[in-house]
Amino acid sequence: MKIEQFEDKGLAHFSYAILSDCAQEIVLIDPARNPQPYYDFARAHEAKIVAVIETHPHADFVSSHLEIAQATGAVIRVSQLLGADYEHEAFDEGDSFTSGKLTFRALNTPGHSPDSLSIVLSRAGKDVAVFTGDTLFIGDVGRPDLRETAGNLTARREELARQLYHSLRTKLLPLADDVLVYPAHGAGSLCGKALSGANSSTIGAERIGNPMLRPLGEAEFVQELLADQPFIPKYFGYDVALNKAGAPAYAPSVQQVKRLSPGTALAAGAVVIDARPESAFKRGHVAGALNIQQGGKFETWLGSIVGPQEPFYLLAADAATLEDLIQKTAKIGYEPLIEGALVGTPATDATTPALDVAAFRQHPEQYTIVDIRNPVEHRDEPIFAGSLSIPLPELRERAQEIPTDRPVVVHCAGGYRSAAGSSIVAAALPGTAVLDLGEAVKSFPVLALAAR
Repeated sequence: MKIEQFEDKGLAHFSYAILSDCAQEIVLIDPARNPQPYYDFARAHEAKIVAVIETHPHADFVSSHLEIAQATGAVIRVSQLLGADYEHEAFDEGDSFTSGKLTFRALNTPGHSPDSLSIVLSRAGKDVAVFTGDTLFIGDVGRPDLRETAGNLTARREELARQLYHSLRTKLLPLADDVLVYPAHGAGSLCGKALSGANSSTIGAERIGNPMLRPLGEAEFVQELLADQPFIPKYFGYDVALNKAGAPAYAPSVQQVKRLSPGTALAAGAVVIDARPESAFKRGHVAGALNIQQGGKFETWLGSIVGPQEPFYLLAADAATLEDLIQKTAKIGYEPLIEGALVGTPATDATTPALDVAAFRQHPEQYTIVDIRNPVEHRDEPIFAGSLSIPLPELRERAQEIPTDRPVVVHCAGGYRSAAGSSIVAAALPGTAVLDLGEAVKSFPVLALAAR
C-alpha cells in the first residue's frame, strides 16, 4: 500500500492517490483541476485509476473528478446528498468497497457542508487512515458558513456548526489513536481559520492538540467556531455549483483562452487584471486596471475581487508568467471569463504616484488611511488610529465610502494586498490622489504593542 499526497501550495490543497499493494489499482480522493499528476503517478506505478472519491463539492477549487472518470473509466463515488449531476455511485454511511487488500468505507460527517464525507481506509481489518476532507484539519476544523446559499442542500451556519460538533465526536474521535488523519487542506486555506502547517496527523494527536476537540459543550463549540471566520471569496458558490455539475476537461479549456498579441486594444470599460509586479504597474498601466500580482495566492485574490459573472482581460510581464496565470485561473474555474490574455500592457497612460513615507510618518492625520486587512487584523493589530477598515474583498463595492477631501493612503500587512487595493481605489475615485504604503507598513508599530 502507498498513500501519495499531492499538494497545491497556492490553494493549500491536499489530494491523495492510494495505491493497492497487490491489485495495482489507484483510488483518488479530492483531485485538483489538473489531472496530469495523477496520470503520471499511475503510469509510474503501472497501475490503473479505478475510483475517484469526492468528500464534498469543493468551494475553493475545481476538481477533475469527472474528467478523470471519463478518461480512465474510474467510478466516481460521492454522497447521494450532493445531488451530483454526473454519473456516479452513492457512497454514504454503511457503504464500502475494496481495492486489493484495502477497504474504503464512508462516514457521513456533515458540518462543513451538509454532504461532507470522511473516508476510512482499512487493511486486513485494521483502520489505517481517515481522509477527512474539510471536516477535520490539523489543529482546526472546517468552517460551517459556506453552504447557506450554495449547493444541492443548504443550511444555516449555526445548524452546520452543531452538526460538525457531533460529526467530530461521534464519527471521527471514536477511531483508534494511531489512525492517520489526512485532510483536504493545510495552513493558508480559507476553509478554516487556524490550520496547522503540518500535512498529516493522527486521531490521537488531534484528540490532544486540536483546540476544537477539547472538552466543549455544543453551544460553546458553536459560538467559538462561528467567531472570526475569514471572508468568503466571491467564487466559492460558483465552484460548488461547478463541482456538482463536473468541470470541463482542464487542458482543452486552458487552450481555448484567447492569447492576444502585445499591444492589442482592449474593449472599453472591460475589467483588466494586470498581474505585473507593482513597481512596473505603478510606472504605467491601462486606466482602471487592477493590480493582482502573480505571487501571493493570485487565484484566491482573483476570485475574491472579481465575481464569476465578470469577464476580464489578463495581462502579464512575460509569456511564461502569462501561461502560469491562466493555469492558476483555471484552478478556480475562471478560465472561461478571460476575454483575452496578453503580455505587456497596451497602454501606460495611468500611473500611481509614490508616497513620501517620511512626510506621511510625520503627519498621518493629513491623509485618509484605508486599512484593507481582514477585520480581525484591523481589530487585533491596529496600526493607525482612526483608519478606515474596508477589507480588500469588499473594496470594489465600498470604495465610495472613502472620503476624498485628503490624499488616500492604502495599507495592508506587508504590501501585496495594498498593491491591489490602491489600484482598486484609484480606479473607483478618479481625481483623488491614491497612494500605496506598500512594504513600508512594516516599519510602523502596531498600536496595541506600542502602548505596552
